[in-house]
Amino acid sequence: MTSKLIIPLLTIAMIWSCSPKQEVETPAEVTNQVFPHKLPESKPNFPMSAAAERMFDYPAPRVQDNELFSQFKYTKLEGFDYNGGDGTITRRDPSRPVLIDGKYYIWYTKRHTKVPPIGWNRANEATDEIPSTDWDLCDLWYATSEDGFTWEEQGVAVARPEKPALGWRSIATPDILIWKGKYYLYFQAFNEPSGTRGDWCPISMAYADSPNGPWTHVGKPVVPFGKKGEWDQDQTQDPHPIIYNGKIYLYYKAAYNKWPEKRDKYAVAHGLAIAEDPFGPFEKHPLNPVLNSGHETTYFPFKEGIAALAIKDGNEAQTMQYAADGVNFNIAATVELTPTATGFYTPDAFTGTEYGRGVTWGVCHFINAATSRDKKHSIIARVDCDLSLDVHEPRMKSTGVWHRPEVFFKQGLGGLKKKRIEAAKQETQATK
Repeated sequence: MTSKLIIPLLTIAMIWSCSPKQEVETPAEVTNQVFPHKLPESKPNFPMSAAAERMFDYPAPRVQDNELFSQFKYTKLEGFDYNGGDGTITRRDPSRPVLIDGKYYIWYTKRHTKVPPIGWNRANEATDEIPSTDWDLCDLWYATSEDGFTWEEQGVAVARPEKPALGWRSIATPDILIWKGKYYLYFQAFNEPSGTRGDWCPISMAYADSPNGPWTHVGKPVVPFGKKGEWDQDQTQDPHPIIYNGKIYLYYKAAYNKWPEKRDKYAVAHGLAIAEDPFGPFEKHPLNPVLNSGHETTYFPFKEGIAALAIKDGNEAQTMQYAADGVNFNIAATVELTPTATGFYTPDAFTGTEYGRGVTWGVCHFINAATSRDKKHSIIARVDCDLSLDVHEPRMKSTGVWHRPEVFFKQGLGGLKKKRIEAAKQETQATK
């Protein structure tokens, strides 16, 4: 190599070494790139469709990796008698199970009447012995279990008081709070047959030193209705308390956008009331409602915040949602075959945990347990899932559940079939 060649090469080498180092672009930094075959773990920095962008708004872009996605599996519980399914006994709206001294406890709505309910649209015909709805003329009962599958009914926890005390007509839909070693049951208290004006009832409470009672009913609303014109002016229902940020976060439900004479336009949302003592006062959050969809309330601590299951009602029905602050919920996953009125076993619901671990099982109810409309009643069942940071059950993360055609055919048109046939005939005749 001659000296003439060496000098230019050295010059080039010096210029290259002194120039800024060029960063190697990663797939997430390239613009105008086709979406890669290998699914990115974080949102790429190039133009994408709205649907592709939303993938990265969820806890994980692949649903099977999403800790707030699960299938739900159901088991019939042993130990409960329903009088042959004749409609005179119903059990529904179970609380979350709690583990106390080696036993699981649940509380629930129980109706044991001479006849089945006659329906909310006939509420004016209800008597002291004839219930209007499945949750009319009810008391709160409780049961215990050692394995969560077989239960032993223990008896009445909180009975209806004498008229005209709050709840004299029916008390229903309980959930449990454990606070500083004592027990508190929150529930709906009815002073009229359900259906008279809708489900107009406030949340009340009873307390005890032991899960076995005796329970003392406070006899007054704990979470009262909203003011006239506010969304929860007619009811506060489905209380669901959790200890969060050192306070009692009580989530509740209200149906709104309806009046006694206009029931087909109703909407349902969830609110949040916060207190520093089980007796209150409960202060409603200024951003209420905090969940715009779902029916019964189902919440549990998850990571730094609160997770919620929204079942029927609303544009965001059939979703798991999450709020890092317990208030501002966003969709975390869409789910199917969701359990109704679920109380999940949540060991850290009352510990004030700073990082919730999630849930794997609980209890729920089926309102369509009857074989005919004149025997309407509900049953309590067990539900299992994988909404937990500590469990990874691939079967629960399957993205599809297949049913035989008969399951779908049972959701048939009914009387609407004749109307559709006539419409089709008119359309075909018009084209001849």
